[in-house]
Order: sequence, then C-alpha cells, then structure tokens
Amino acid sequence: HLATSLPLPSERDHLRPRIDLIVFMIDIKSKYSLKNVETSLAYVDASFFLGKVCFLVSGVGRANACSIEMNAVCKLGETYCSPVLFCELELEGIRASTAQRLLRILQICAGHVPGVSALSFVSLMRNSNDD
Repeated sequence: HLATSLPLPSERDHLRPRIDLIVFMIDIKSKYSLKNVETSLAYVDASFFLGKVCFLVSGVGRANACSIEMNAVCKLGETYCSPVLFCELELEGIRASTAQRLLRILQICAGHVPGVSALSFVSLMRNSNDD
C-alpha cells in the first residue's frame, strides 16, 4: 500500500492490514520530498523505529541534480535509528536489487525469517554501517 504522506486517513482503519514496515522514499532532487518525510515522521508511533522503518533515497546517481545534502539524509537515519538505502530507480538492475533488499527487510519485519527479528536486523545493519 502506498501513501503520499502521513497520517493515513482514518475512515478505512478497520480495513487496513497490519503494518510491518514503513519505507519513507526521498527523492534527492526534491527538497519538498525531504520536508514531506520529516513532517510525516511525527505521525509514526515510536515503537516502529525499533526496526520497522527505513529510508529509501532515490536519484543518487545524479549528484549534480541534488537538492538535498546527503548529510541531512544520513542524519535522519541516525536520529531515527533506521537504515538508509541509496538507489537509482531509473536503472533496471539497481531497481531490481533494491526491490529484493526491501522485500527481504519486509520478510524480517513481518516475522517470516526464523531467528531474526526486525530489531536485531537493524542492529546488525547499524554495526556494519559504523565500521
């Protein structure tokens, strides 16, 4: 399910499935994109930041067209203890590998990978990013 911003409309709450993962998409070429994500973060329950939120940053292959500083995006990941994935969605191979990574993260967050919790997975990702 996709939403352009949060909060989600309440009129369909009773029909909405459980939310296992929230992926905030940021277009590196649009300052509005980052502002929209920052505004939406206020509507996310704090418990989701324990392994059920990630940031997907697209457009990183065109550094000359960037409207957002990479430091601002990385700081979001640090502030919310959530992984940041960088990709170029216009390239088919990268788009496919990014989709596979997101699917694997979703499987973990939904509890479909025995022995790995969302919290432990994010902890592993943070340790590998800090090295």
